[in-house]
Amino acid sequence: MIDQFINFVIRPPRADYNPEQYLWEKEFTLAGRQFKRQDLELTNARGHKLRCSHYLPSPFPEETPLPCVIYCHGNSGCRADANEAAVILLPSNITVFTLDFSGSGLSDGDYVSLGWHERDDLKIVVSYLRSERQISRIGLWGRSMGAVTSLLYGAEDPSIAGMVLDSAFSNLFDLMMELVDVYKIRLPKFTVKMAVQYMRRVIQKKAKFDIMDLNCLKVAPKTFIPALFGHASEDKFIQPHHSDLIFKSYAGDKNVIKFDGDHNSSRPQFYYDSVSIFFFNVLRPPQISSACSSKLEKYYDLGDLKVGAGMDEDPMLTRNIRPDSDEQSNSQDKPNGQSDECCSYTSSNRESWGRCSSLGGSDEESSADCTAANNGNQVTLDVLATPLKSTQQKSSGPPKEEKKKQKKQKKRDSTTPKPKHEKLEKLEALSKRLRLCILKRVSHRRQGST
Repeated sequence: MIDQFINFVIRPPRADYNPEQYLWEKEFTLAGRQFKRQDLELTNARGHKLRCSHYLPSPFPEETPLPCVIYCHGNSGCRADANEAAVILLPSNITVFTLDFSGSGLSDGDYVSLGWHERDDLKIVVSYLRSERQISRIGLWGRSMGAVTSLLYGAEDPSIAGMVLDSAFSNLFDLMMELVDVYKIRLPKFTVKMAVQYMRRVIQKKAKFDIMDLNCLKVAPKTFIPALFGHASEDKFIQPHHSDLIFKSYAGDKNVIKFDGDHNSSRPQFYYDSVSIFFFNVLRPPQISSACSSKLEKYYDLGDLKVGAGMDEDPMLTRNIRPDSDEQSNSQDKPNGQSDECCSYTSSNRESWGRCSSLGGSDEESSADCTAANNGNQVTLDVLATPLKSTQQKSSGPPKEEKKKQKKQKKRDSTTPKPKHEKLEKLEALSKRLRLCILKRVSHRRQGST
């Protein structure tokens, strides 16, 4: 049983996966933009090859370095765990770097050390990114063992911009004593302590580290990097009081988020939103124009019809939507450069999201505001989304006798649902006028009144 417990610490189940199947594709689209996965190998101080992946925009913006977040997986995890981080951070112009730590995934090595040797692997990755002129600030996002790794390394490198620490343990020795109670190993207390001392010697011989040295409470008071702590309230493996102890002794700017779930459950959406806002504030990514992407997907909502319109845009084109009072209050909680147009994302699939907007209005006419910038000067263009047939009828000017018939017809139309072809006509008129607004920059004014 003691040997099983030792393997539980230093040789947990290892993730064996196919990168082409479980990682993001070599080239993929996310939020209407093109990205790529760049695979590489790094060698740590012990001579182990580390399999890594770097998610970048495609093409990478010239002479504009972007920040990067290094995702650090748990003891039985791998770099595929960073797929969620890529979904959350890439649309904000934050690149994502992930790796298989030594002894995990497809990297070399026989044992994990729950953060001790992984800290040296992380140092190799940071040194590599520092040598790349494309990377500006660096952040760390760790879960379980990866959170301990990030905290241990952050205590040595104050240049890290920010850290997200999900389910970190405060002290490995205390954690092992707790796991004895959790898994109901019926042994007297003095026997357990003797067994832990035996395990300490075996682990020190096999994995080359001392379990008594893994104590986050020793480094937390000396770390001043902004940190966001997260922990599941029903976590039985690493109980929430571990994060509470670290949070209490942590010296830097800090915040903590508790959420429902256990150690391995998927994290809720509000937690990912908080992580996105946190990294946006500490990394301060630049605002890149849409010239980097060859095609931008926009989705419009017209009544009951939802269609996607792909169109080539001006490099400096932006969209302004006049918010209601409720939307203005909600937008104050968003970071600069982001608005409520962004669709909420989920972590369970590989969808690509476009910017969402609602071009509201009555059934007869709907309007939208487009903003185009040329040489730094913005020109606001009002687009009238009125069906073509209705404009032709207004210009022809029907006689007085026909007006009564039209009024009766309108009353009938108001009581009966409109056919689908009329909605399609409205949509066609809207798309034509949007293209005129974007490509030709011709301002349209309303002619006539309803």
